Amino acid sequence: MTPSYGGLALEIVVPVYNEEAVLETSIIRLAEYLTHEMPSTWKITIADNASTDRTPVIAARLSEHMPNVEYRRLEVKGRGLALRDAWGASDAKVLAYLDVDLSTDLAALPPLVAPLLSGHSDMSIGTRLGQSSRVSRGPKREFISRSYNFLLRRTMQVRFSDAQCGFKAIRADVAKRLLPHVEDNGWFFDTELLIIAERSGLRIHEIPVDWVDDPDSRVDIKQTAIDDLRGMARVAGSLVKGVIPVQAIYAELGRRPIVPVDRPSFFGQVLRFGVVGAVSTLAFALLYLVFQARLGSQEANFLALLLTAVGNTAANRRFTFGISGPEKLFTHQIQGLIVFLLAWTVTSSSLLVLHAASPDAAPNLELLTLTAANIFATLMRFVLLRLWVFRVRRSDQRAAVSMVVATSGRVL
Repeated sequence: MTPSYGGLALEIVVPVYNEEAVLETSIIRLAEYLTHEMPSTWKITIADNASTDRTPVIAARLSEHMPNVEYRRLEVKGRGLALRDAWGASDAKVLAYLDVDLSTDLAALPPLVAPLLSGHSDMSIGTRLGQSSRVSRGPKREFISRSYNFLLRRTMQVRFSDAQCGFKAIRADVAKRLLPHVEDNGWFFDTELLIIAERSGLRIHEIPVDWVDDPDSRVDIKQTAIDDLRGMARVAGSLVKGVIPVQAIYAELGRRPIVPVDRPSFFGQVLRFGVVGAVSTLAFALLYLVFQARLGSQEANFLALLLTAVGNTAANRRFTFGISGPEKLFTHQIQGLIVFLLAWTVTSSSLLVLHAASPDAAPNLELLTLTAANIFATLMRFVLLRLWVFRVRRSDQRAAVSMVVATSGRVL
């Protein structure tokens, strides 16, 4: 893992705020491990963000007596701000950070940074949710963590499994390119960094870790969860608006070329649309039965239809029309909901029109009317999805081809 270019290979930042109880023990333990187990050059930076206890005194003493330990102090609180400040001032090839409680087993540190020192990957993260990970924590924190990461994967369409583990590393050149686009300076900082990295086509390496919960953790779980949800909404909006230049970052650092969309044939789209429709109908029925027991019929019907519509749009996007990746993901979902509402209006209005024309219409006639309305609504949905929601414009195809040409000479 020793870099061929010389100089400092690895800088590990330990962000701290009022950690006088564990700081000295943790830094000594970390330095001893690195001395014996890390063959490349390294440095530890204690990044103090506005501590008010004896943390600054202890950190300064450690930096004076330990040659590979440095101390930096900020007068503004924020873990993300402390990482941004320390990483921005570093001259190391690889930048990492660890939580000061060292909840993650340090044996995972060499495999965390090895893919970055070799140039194989761009970011590396520890995951507590891998099959081979061994985690000791309470059921409440386990549930919150898994729920948050599940929501993150479903709403942001990311593939990394654990955004919150305090055990991450990034190549310095990648950090320099991404950090200006990360707005959060608190706990959402590294999640936002990961989202932008993956959307930009960078390679994120995951390491299963052994992790023991710190019973003295002072993280405000409720406020952190609220801030994370706000952060997700903000990042999603920035991606939709094109504020974050993921295409430019992709062209500079991305691992794979962007290729034109290979869409199924028209006949194939019709068959796949039918399969998705059948699965969606079954899913609606199951969801309705679950919700109806706790909610009213109208509420259960609306909620089941809404969730089915979101899933239906996602399935048709990927399966029927062959579109993958994050590009226009949220736009497609909004357009899909509009199509759903139009189709729902057609079917719900058909009986109103029938009863207005014939108040005593027989049940057979009602069924015939609803069947005809559903057939029309289904055809309308397919046409709108094909020609509006998932339409591939020639300008998009030309841009994709241009991106292939621009990146093909440097793709790994």
